[in-house]
Amino acid sequence: MSDAPKVLFEITADKLNTGLRGFPVGTCRTSAVDPELGVTYVGYPIEDLAHREPEEMVYLLVHRALPTPEELSAFKANLAARRGVDPKVMAFLKGMPKEGHPMEWLIAGLVLLGMTSKTGSWSEDALNLIARSPELIAGIFRVREGWGEPIPSDPSLSLIDDFVHMLGVPGGDPARLSKMLSVFYVLHLDHGGGNLSTFVGKAVASSHADVYASMAAAMAGLYGPLHGRANQDCLALVQRVPSDDPAEVEAFVRAELARGEKIYGFGHAVLRAEDPRARIQYALGAELCPDDPLFKVAVVLRKVAVGVLSSIDKVSNPYPNVDAVSGTLLNAHGLTDPEYYTVLFGLARIVGIAAQIVEERVAFRGGKGVPIYRPKFVAESQPPRRLQS
Repeated sequence: MSDAPKVLFEITADKLNTGLRGFPVGTCRTSAVDPELGVTYVGYPIEDLAHREPEEMVYLLVHRALPTPEELSAFKANLAARRGVDPKVMAFLKGMPKEGHPMEWLIAGLVLLGMTSKTGSWSEDALNLIARSPELIAGIFRVREGWGEPIPSDPSLSLIDDFVHMLGVPGGDPARLSKMLSVFYVLHLDHGGGNLSTFVGKAVASSHADVYASMAAAMAGLYGPLHGRANQDCLALVQRVPSDDPAEVEAFVRAELARGEKIYGFGHAVLRAEDPRARIQYALGAELCPDDPLFKVAVVLRKVAVGVLSSIDKVSNPYPNVDAVSGTLLNAHGLTDPEYYTVLFGLARIVGIAAQIVEERVAFRGGKGVPIYRPKFVAESQPPRRLQS
């Protein structure tokens, strides 16, 4: 048997400057994206996990195994004991410029968490970050929106119930919001190892920057409009559809395509079937907010857009993805400012990125960790030059 290494990808000149798309650079043991099955966490399909307790899913990604009831109880108590953001962080938030985007607030807040609470242990800092980021993000909502003083964490509540408690959304229904956000959180926890924010976080951590600085860099990647703001764009699209009449929706879709516009929320770089996370959210909307006007539009758009896009030869996936209806659901539950939607995405994705950072730092290569990322760039040939004397 040959010991020659397996060739996974042939690098030719035409593959340069393509954003590393499709290049294998490492392994990911927390999640994967299958073209037909969709997202899996440690091998479990997301449709089997969506309505499980968020803490159970955090345990799954951190430990790569489902907990026993006793292990889950101990883990929930562990996370609850870690809650509590340093008051200096909240005091700093009160001086932040309101014109800053909420994601800029999150990036700054993560750095502040690192300044006030890092331990130097990858695993400990990761768990502390997972436990404390809900309080940080709830504080960002309350301070930036002028909803009042930050609300302290209540460790007797579950992770998401406590987040909803700390948000204190004016006029909101805490029970419905908690149910919706619990599913939203689980669906967005992880998405393989090669999406931009995850890769950036792991690359920065490979320099041995701490978890907090690495996560701030990851969230800067998520902040970009080509990555984490898709749910915001999808809500804007739904809001522009004139009605939930199928004929009007079809006319709108065809007019958008004729102008060269995207139908946000449809298609996926990897999936070739409807994203299971979209199916889960449509079903959740039918349960929690079936009469919401925008949700009604989104339901009709789901059917009509697939029909129109399926007739276009170059469209490889005409089906809804995770972002198609998530913004609509957030809006229907009182979170009406779409600028915060990427922050809520980040609240969940912090878990998956943190779990992958810890894996790369302390588990891979027999505990030595992945070396510092240092991809090669090919020097572009230039004609000979001389400086004029």
